[in-house]
Amino acid sequence: MADRRSELADTAIAIVAGEGLRALTHRAVDRAAGVPAGTTSNYFRTRDAVVAAAISRMEQRDLAAWESLGRSLPGSPSELAGMLAAAVVALGERDAAQTRARLILSLDRPDAVAAAHARFVDRVELLLRAVGVTDDPRRRARRIVDFCDGVLVHAVGARRSEPLDEQELAAAMIALIA
Repeated sequence: MADRRSELADTAIAIVAGEGLRALTHRAVDRAAGVPAGTTSNYFRTRDAVVAAAISRMEQRDLAAWESLGRSLPGSPSELAGMLAAAVVALGERDAAQTRARLILSLDRPDAVAAAHARFVDRVELLLRAVGVTDDPRRRARRIVDFCDGVLVHAVGARRSEPLDEQELAAAMIALIA
């Protein structure tokens, strides 16, 4: 079982995803987690600390999900495109609640998520370099992340009832990688 901090952070993510950031309070986390009143404030003294824990936990979960797709570096641009497409599908479908929470926090607290976003761009840049992209891999990484974010906005928003097409996404990724 996850440690208590992770459990509370996961609960905070679920609250933000389902009810919005205004609903995120220490008491709401206590209630939803089924823990005694005051537990969340014992772990996270301020609301900002709860938000920071949720952001950190989302990044941990994203890394774990990414690693589940394969630990090795991709060997080709098409392999990278497939990995990125699979990650977007996972974030838009299996992890849709976390993605909604991330988008809410990105709009309401952009400074709080900026570092995690930059680390994701760094990871994509590393992967681009691994498959031999030498023409401004940083700019390409930003475009890919922007594309992924846009797809995810629609996947958890207006088009949430439509499944994502992994092959279509991979084809779009190839265009951004090349």
